[in-house]
Amino acid sequence: MILIGQYDSPFVRRVAIALDVYGFTFEHRPWSVFGNAAEVARYNPLVRVPILVLDDGEVLIESGAILDHLDERAGPERALIAASGPARRHALKVSALATGLGEKAVSLFYERVMHTEIVEGWVGRIEGQIAGGLDALEAKRAVRATPYWFGEAIGHADIAVACVMRFVGEAHPHLMKQDRWPALAAHAARCEALASFRAVSQPFVPPR
Repeated sequence: MILIGQYDSPFVRRVAIALDVYGFTFEHRPWSVFGNAAEVARYNPLVRVPILVLDDGEVLIESGAILDHLDERAGPERALIAASGPARRHALKVSALATGLGEKAVSLFYERVMHTEIVEGWVGRIEGQIAGGLDALEAKRAVRATPYWFGEAIGHADIAVACVMRFVGEAHPHLMKQDRWPALAAHAARCEALASFRAVSQPFVPPR
């Protein structure tokens, strides 16, 4: 398998960490959607990452769809999410909140660096959405005493939240007030200490 995209993307990174946790061998092509747009477009005409090229040449796009395939390949006993029921729905909701605020954080970065005139009202709205997502996740994590979100073992929700926390902290350090979200900060620190997170790591590099 070939994973396309840079690890400073929380979406690419969550896929790479899942691949590592599962023990799946893959080749990594750290292509940028800016510097390597033509190469990325060969696999995804939307010029978005992550992209996973399977061994038979099939191309998967979007982190959720890629993880669904990896879960199927790993099997229900090893999957990083419950197969069905409330546990699955709750994990998907946490993951959706995390990836949604991650998308907002990416949009905020582009708003600040790609436009010569900043629309402060729009920036304020996005920052409010990011803070609202973090508030919601903080409330959900703070009431759980387990090492990971849904128990003793790491899952997709844990990975998604930690990857997005890292991205927001590096791309928008003024927003990441860890005293406001202590449960999330502790959660992210626990995940970042794991071997898979250390192996799949890249400081945020602004696109050029």
